[in-house]
Amino acid sequence: MLSISNEDSDAESVVDRILDAAASCVLAFGVGRVTLAEIARRAGVSRPTVYRRFPDTPSILSALLTVRITRTLDAAPSGGVGREHVVARIVAVAERLRRDDVIMAVLHEAPDLAMLYLSERLGTSQQILLDTVAGELKAAQDEGSVRAGDARQFAAMCLLITQSTILSAQVIEPILDAPALATELAHSLNGYLRP
Repeated sequence: MLSISNEDSDAESVVDRILDAAASCVLAFGVGRVTLAEIARRAGVSRPTVYRRFPDTPSILSALLTVRITRTLDAAPSGGVGREHVVARIVAVAERLRRDDVIMAVLHEAPDLAMLYLSERLGTSQQILLDTVAGELKAAQDEGSVRAGDARQFAAMCLLITQSTILSAQVIEPILDAPALATELAHSLNGYLRP
C-alpha cells in the first residue's frame, strides 16, 4: 500500500514539475516557441516521461491553464453566502487571472488554443468554475439575494461576462483602469443577478 501511495505522489510530482517547466517556457520564450523537449529538460525528466503523461505540447498547455485557473479559484475563497459574496469572489478570480502572466500569454499568444475554449467547447477549468459559481448562486437564491431561475444558466452568463472582461481589459484600460474595471464588473454582475 505504501508503495502505491508513493508512486501516486511521485506521479503527481512529475506532472507538477512538467507544468511548472511549461510555465517557465511560456514566460521565457512565448507560447509559440514552447517545445516538449525544452519542457522535459526544464522539468528534469526524459521526453518519454512527458509523453507518458501528455500526448503533445498543446495538451500540456491546456493542463497548465486548468491548474492555474483552479488554483486561482482556490486562492479566492468564498466570503459567505449571498449575491455580493458570489460577485466579490468572481471579481477577485477575474483580477487574479488578469494578473497571471502565463494565462494571459496563452490567451494572447495562442489564439487557436484560446478560441477552442472561448468559442467551441467548455474546458475542465470552465466546468469547475461553472459548478462552483452555480452552487454558490443556488445558495444565494435560497438566501434571497439572487433572482429565481436556473442557477447554472446564471453561472454560464456570469462566465461569459467575466471572460469578456478579462479578454478585453487591456483594450479598454485607457477608459477603465484595473480598479474601475473591477467596480464595473461587480456592478454588472450584481445588476444581472439581483432579484
